[in-house]
Amino acid sequence: MSVKAMHMVRKKQFACVASSRSTSRVVSQSNVSLRPYIQSRNATISAPDHNYNKRERIVILGSGWASFPLATALDPRKYQVILVSPRSYFVFTPLLAEAACGTIELRTTVEPVRDRRRTHIQYVQAWADSVDFQNKKVRVGEAVVDPRQGLGLTAGSSKSENDKESDEGEQALQNQRKKGKMFDLSYDKLVIGVGCYLQTFGTPGVKEHAYFLKDVGDARKIRRRLLECFEMASLPTVTEKVKDQLMTFAIVGGGPTGVEFAAELHDIVFQDLRFLFPEISKKVRIIVYDVAPKVLSMFDAKLGEYAMETLRRENIEVRTSRKIEALESGLPGISENDSSMAHTRGLTLKVKDEADLGIGMCVWSTGLAQNPFVEKSLGGTHTLPTADIYGQLSDISDGASWRIMQDGKTGSVMTDHQLRVMLEPVEQTTTTTPETDDSNSKNYTVLNNVFAIGDCAMMHDTMYPATAQVASQKGYWLAKRLNKNDLESSRFEFKNLGTMAYLGGANAIMQSGSKSLGNVSGRMAWVIWKGAYLTKTLSWRNRILLPIYW
Repeated sequence: MSVKAMHMVRKKQFACVASSRSTSRVVSQSNVSLRPYIQSRNATISAPDHNYNKRERIVILGSGWASFPLATALDPRKYQVILVSPRSYFVFTPLLAEAACGTIELRTTVEPVRDRRRTHIQYVQAWADSVDFQNKKVRVGEAVVDPRQGLGLTAGSSKSENDKESDEGEQALQNQRKKGKMFDLSYDKLVIGVGCYLQTFGTPGVKEHAYFLKDVGDARKIRRRLLECFEMASLPTVTEKVKDQLMTFAIVGGGPTGVEFAAELHDIVFQDLRFLFPEISKKVRIIVYDVAPKVLSMFDAKLGEYAMETLRRENIEVRTSRKIEALESGLPGISENDSSMAHTRGLTLKVKDEADLGIGMCVWSTGLAQNPFVEKSLGGTHTLPTADIYGQLSDISDGASWRIMQDGKTGSVMTDHQLRVMLEPVEQTTTTTPETDDSNSKNYTVLNNVFAIGDCAMMHDTMYPATAQVASQKGYWLAKRLNKNDLESSRFEFKNLGTMAYLGGANAIMQSGSKSLGNVSGRMAWVIWKGAYLTKTLSWRNRILLPIYW
């Protein structure tokens, strides 16, 4: 070996040793070993206790738009992150309408919690049952075996007297679901981001027969039912009357989710299925119902008019100021003994002051209802944990009974501007709403180490919408503040990036949050709409796959 070559080898060895010493020095300064929480994956419940390493433990409840970004953005050198959720993945909900209609594959809408890039997140598949604020413990129950896995959950009961088959099916699901064992998880900081359930307003038959767009399982069910309707209607044994009813699709809810699904359904029918089912496709009717006087009410008047005109050109019927009274199994005007009735699984939509309508499928999208965990588990009285309080405590003795402050209208958990959960004394019976809130005139306190984010939470003096955009910003903001340890000197402020809705036929509307950009409609809004979803996707895999499917 030449002298020059030996010199180069020694130089490389010196660099490696220097790098090793530098790394060791950084680790020793932080007094934390990097290996346990970066290179290993702990899959057992007891593993977190053996891997504490003097870091603060943050228990995050939920894996949605607020909780998942928070978990991924927290510094693993400062915090031990434990994410508790019955769902082992994050869902990019704005893409579910496309996935349900087959425009994109279902895998492009999800991001797994357990991933080689996120080994610092220790995941527990369980339901949160209750919280002991005094002893800093969360009571959770196993949720691995659950027949409703992957489906959006609905609030309340909506059974009708004639839904005997639905009752039996519901009972079968309850028998299949095994109640998991309960156990406790201790925490230093707790983040409540459990999200909301789907609102049905107690309409009979909706919970049993309608389809929803909340999770990947819902999109899969809609796709399967859509193909069933077309295949059933193409059979020679089905009468023309039944075919017309099977080819009628009702969407209840005139918000962005309902309108976008109607638009995607129109595209898949008249751009793809009409070549596979040329005769049957001519019978397709798409009807959007809403109880409000107009759809897409969150957009300004001009954009709303443009949306209505676009939907009208696409022959999508929009029926506003309509109240849905019930959704029943079976088609109207068809005898149960009729052979064409067998196995069609058709439905009857009952609308107030209108004739019964036979439909093949009903997609329900009428907003959100509060999570039962917030209503029941957090709604009781709690002993004030004096070591973790911050705020006004005038004339309130230690050990007093407190309850979590909730919005009087939605039941959301009230937080301060640092997203910390607010408490009020049980004796204080004033109902808190954003319009009438006067926190300075009454006793309240804030739990320093308990936060609430996402759809289940609301800041006490704001009216931010319950959207993915708000939830995501809260998650990232809280992670940044905790990493920098400057929570007290910061306040969360929502940055409105705009609201968009797809209308079909490569047309969309966008109401910008910036006055300089203004409102956009048509093909340009569609390009922005696609670009926004592409950039917000959390993995490079999906950023590559989505343009291919589009």
